[in-house]
Amino acid sequence: MSRVHVVGAGVSGLAAAVELTRQGRAVTLYDAAGQAGGRCRSFHDETLGSEIDNGNHLLLSGNRSAMRYLDIIGARGTIQAAPRAIFPFTDVRSGAHWQVRLNPGRLPLWMFRKSSRVPDTGPGDYLKALKLAWAGNRTVAEVLGPSGPAFERFWDPLAVSVLNTPSETAAARLLWPVMRETLGRGEAHSRPCIAATGLSNSFVRPALDWLRRQGADVCFNARLREIHRENGRVTGLDFSGDAPAFDAADEIVLAVTAPVAGQLLGIEVPGAHHAIVNAHFRLAEALPANPERFFLGVTGGTAHWLFMRGEIVSVTVSAADALAGEPADAIAALLWRDVSRALDLPADAMPAVRIVKEKRATFAQTSEALTRRPGTTTAWRNLKLAGDWTDTGLPATIEGSIRSGFAAAEAMRGG
Repeated sequence: MSRVHVVGAGVSGLAAAVELTRQGRAVTLYDAAGQAGGRCRSFHDETLGSEIDNGNHLLLSGNRSAMRYLDIIGARGTIQAAPRAIFPFTDVRSGAHWQVRLNPGRLPLWMFRKSSRVPDTGPGDYLKALKLAWAGNRTVAEVLGPSGPAFERFWDPLAVSVLNTPSETAAARLLWPVMRETLGRGEAHSRPCIAATGLSNSFVRPALDWLRRQGADVCFNARLREIHRENGRVTGLDFSGDAPAFDAADEIVLAVTAPVAGQLLGIEVPGAHHAIVNAHFRLAEALPANPERFFLGVTGGTAHWLFMRGEIVSVTVSAADALAGEPADAIAALLWRDVSRALDLPADAMPAVRIVKEKRATFAQTSEALTRRPGTTTAWRNLKLAGDWTDTGLPATIEGSIRSGFAAAEAMRGG
C-alpha cells in the first residue's frame, strides 16, 4: 500500500495528515522538533506554574476549515465561543470603552445603531469594507484609512492582528476573504472563539490521538535534510542520514516553514517576515468569568489584544518587529501598564510574567510577497505543499494553515 509522508507537524501538517487518514491513506507524520504544533502549541511555564500558549489566536465561528478540523478530531467542545458577536475595545490613553456588536441575521443593521459602532463613526465607515473586493495592490491604509475613528479604533487593529503586517504596507485584498466568510455572512459566523484551555488541547493533542487511533505513524526529532528527486518525482527522503522506506507510489506533503521549503526545493517563497510578541501575566486571583468578555481589543498603547483565562492574562502585539528587539523586562513593563489600565488593576504590582517572542511569526503579507506564495502543486508529481505561506487566498492564520493542509490532501486525491 502506498504511503503519504507528511513532513512538518504544525497545524497545516496535522490537517493534511488528518484529512489523508480520513480518506483511508496510510500516513507517516514527521517533525524536526520533539513535539507537534509548531507555532500553535502550549507548554508548561515554570515561572507561572501554568500551561500557556506560545501565541494567542482568536478564531471566528465562520472559520469553516478550522471548525471542520476540530469536528473530525473530536475537539469542537474544547473551543470557547462567545454567545454573540461582540467585540469589546478600550483605549488605555483616554479610558474610553466601546463595543462593536453585530445583530442577529445576515443584514448588517448594527451599522445603523450608534450603540453598536465605534464612537464618532457612521454606517459608511463600515460599508467601506466592500472596497476590499477591488483592492488590487493597494494597502489596508489606502483602502480603509489612513485615519479617522473607524480606522484607528476598528479597522487598523483588526487588520494588523489578522495580517501581522502594518496597515501601511499590508495587502488589503487579503482581508476580503476574511470579511466575506465571517462578518459578511452575519452574526452567526462572526462569534469570537478561543481554545478554552490552550492551543495544544484543542488543535494538537486531539489530532495526534486521533491519528494514532487510526493507525498513522508519528515520528518526532526527524529533521528532513534532503529530498531526492528524479524524472519529475520525489524518489526518497533523507532525515539526518536516516532514509525511511520509500515506495515508487509514495507521496509527500511538505508542510514546513517557507525558508525550509525554499532551501530544500530551491523554489521561490515569501522572504520577509514580521514578529509577534506575547506576554502572559499570572494574576493573584482569577478575573470574574464573563462569556462575552474573554478577550479585549486595546488601542492607545502598546498592546493590541488581551485574552483572559482564569488567573492568566495574555497580551498580543502583532507586527512587533521593533518591540521584539527590546529586553523582556522592558516589554513586560510596557505591556503591564496597558493591562493594568485596561482591566483596572494596580499598576505598581506587576505579577509574574513570561514574554514570548516569535521573531518570524508570519511572512510579511504585502502585495509583493503575495506574488511569491507558491501553490499546492509543485514541479514534482508526488509532492504537494502546505503551510500558511502557500497560496491559500487567505492570510497566514490558523484558518489558512488548516485550509492549506486540506488542499494538499485533496490535491493528492485528485492527482
